[in-house]
Amino acid sequence: MKPKVSIIMGSTSDLPVMEKAAALLNEFEIPFEINALSAHRTPREVELFASHARENGIEVIIAAAGMAAHLPGVIASMTTVPVIGVPINASLEGMDALLAIVQMPPGIPVATVGINGALNAAILAVQMLAVANPELQLKLGKYKEDLKKKIVEANEQLSKVEYKFKTN
Repeated sequence: MKPKVSIIMGSTSDLPVMEKAAALLNEFEIPFEINALSAHRTPREVELFASHARENGIEVIIAAAGMAAHLPGVIASMTTVPVIGVPINASLEGMDALLAIVQMPPGIPVATVGINGALNAAILAVQMLAVANPELQLKLGKYKEDLKKKIVEANEQLSKVEYKFKTN
């Protein structure tokens, strides 16, 4: 089994956030890999990974980083594989990472999700893969329908909650 998605973290301290992406890809039965690479501490390894990602079968890269958060942009500068950036709340409530990832120069796009938004990054990766995969499109449709059902069920539960001044 060869990975189609690569989850890259600047540090293993990002794993508690990125586990949500791994769990969703696993649920969708999409082969993936997880690695820790640092744009600042292991630049050669980052270059080696990024420059060979496509030939290694990687179709989407999810790159997480906090603080200076250069990792997603550095990877995007070295590959034509789509990169989804996940800003990690490591300092300044994650705003430093969000701005570092989203503000890329022309020609080096990084799709960016919200701070600690690993789940949305994985959903976006699935959507990218589903463009050319009808079976995956069906799974994704069912996943989104299940999200709707959860809200309907939550509203049913809320209707049973009683307060003296509650009107519904």
